[in-house]
Amino acid sequence: MNTPFSWEVRGGRSIGPAPFCIFGIVNVTPDSFHDGGEYNSAAAGIEHARKQAAEGAHVLDIGGESSRPFADPVSLEEEIERVLPIVSGVLGDCSDETLPWAVSVDTYKAGTAAAVLEAGAHIINDISAFEFEPELKDVLGQYKPGYVLMHSQGKPDNMQVAPTYENVIDDILAFFDKKLKALTDAGLPESRIMIDPGIGFGKTVEHNLIILQNIDRFQRLGFPVMAGISNKSMFEKVCGAPGGERENCTQATTAILAYRGVEVHRVHNVAKTRETLLLADALRS
Repeated sequence: MNTPFSWEVRGGRSIGPAPFCIFGIVNVTPDSFHDGGEYNSAAAGIEHARKQAAEGAHVLDIGGESSRPFADPVSLEEEIERVLPIVSGVLGDCSDETLPWAVSVDTYKAGTAAAVLEAGAHIINDISAFEFEPELKDVLGQYKPGYVLMHSQGKPDNMQVAPTYENVIDDILAFFDKKLKALTDAGLPESRIMIDPGIGFGKTVEHNLIILQNIDRFQRLGFPVMAGISNKSMFEKVCGAPGGERENCTQATTAILAYRGVEVHRVHNVAKTRETLLLADALRS
């Protein structure tokens, strides 16, 4: 039998034990690559988050700034205005003691992180590994949330211009070693850290494939590993699947990664992913 997944987040809460962990994507942006504009209001965002929860999401991952390639940044004030009502809305559904899922906010801004953590969020999902705003590390040390440490080469507005590596796996592993030490030195417990190699963030299709082929190298670090492959553009280049028609590729890749032991999956379609992961878990047992 497989060891159930469990991860400690803010306040000593644990996600799990469960056979896997699903982050349901809740984009409240006008320009995200897959669903930009669909939930671009507080009411629509809260409704979508509740739907993700009902379909089996363990974490509701709320984002107020698109991180697609060449996306324009948004101000701190605008990002907080977008995400804070969603955080407050879904947390108000029940008390923290009986909450069946955790709330994450996808941000690299220290000010946004502090605001949503004050409002009760449990996790910060940071595409920048506190590179864009180093003061985020201090916020993490203070609040000690669950934290997704992701690798990106460059910022969204330039990361896909000409990404290069000496050795993509070794370079990302060295990056994680450096960042993990900085986090623990700042006071964030190792038990609250998850890593994400950052598929599509400053990587070519070839880089992405190498990372997925060698995902076990990241698992050996001893931290939960997130797969963020949902509806990515690499599927068009590998399989000819255009935008809006990548769900089959997403589920196939999710099944393969789950069978290889990847436990955490950040996705747009929670219901289909839950089916995929239940089957993968049954076949691995």
